[in-house]
Amino acid sequence: MEPIIREARPEDRPFIEEIARLTWDGEDYLARVFDEWLGDNFYVLELDGKVVGTAKLTILPGKVGWLEGLRVHPEYRGRGYGRKLHDFMLQLGEKLAKEGRIEALEFATYFLSRESIAMAKRDGFSITAKFFNLGAKVSAFEPEEPAMVEPSLEDLTLGVIPAGLKFLRRSHESLEWLKAKAEFYDINGFRFLVPKGEATFTPLDVGLATLKAMLPAMAWVARERGWEEFEVMLPSGVKPLLPGLRRLGLFLWEETEEPNVLVFRKRLVWG
Repeated sequence: MEPIIREARPEDRPFIEEIARLTWDGEDYLARVFDEWLGDNFYVLELDGKVVGTAKLTILPGKVGWLEGLRVHPEYRGRGYGRKLHDFMLQLGEKLAKEGRIEALEFATYFLSRESIAMAKRDGFSITAKFFNLGAKVSAFEPEEPAMVEPSLEDLTLGVIPAGLKFLRRSHESLEWLKAKAEFYDINGFRFLVPKGEATFTPLDVGLATLKAMLPAMAWVARERGWEEFEVMLPSGVKPLLPGLRRLGLFLWEETEEPNVLVFRKRLVWG
């Protein structure tokens, strides 16, 4: 029977939970965002009555269609279903562009995801930003409580601002989006943000001294959210600081000196 791609439905939850349990050693976020994503360009690939794949398009500030949540059940990989979902999302992006709702497609992927990178380049995507996603253990720090603050555009010091595994361009529209989706904290005059319900932090200043001051506060927020580990997203320009970052207690999951998160973009022009 031919697979079909359709919008996700509430009754798909058990299938989504199974895919999440079998992805990233059971740490996939897909099951946690299931309710939030329903009805918002969230699609599944169904085969013989079973959901074996997923894909999502989220409209971000700047008329960006953000591609995420592309998953295929481990037992069904290698059959072209990932490609089928990817092509469907490209067609959806073109439809939204014709309607004037988006002007570009973007997504982020891990630097070792060679198949995704090759597929993106074949489809006309190019790399627009690179980041280091580093890990840290809460137990490595003496957590210190930060103050929650209301951000301003001046706080967005980076041209591309990570919000978990989404990346936004600096603008007033992005600031309002972040106010709704993330929390901003201050510790001794240094600020960072973290998406609600997540434990991936974005420092708004990336010097070694400021990171040393912020990490105990990040550890405090992560501990309050029940996490034993947390992540810190830093722009590729910190590469010379990697030895110092390791001394501060941060680590990379792979032995690499290169950025491990790549942000891709494809411009869509109509009319």
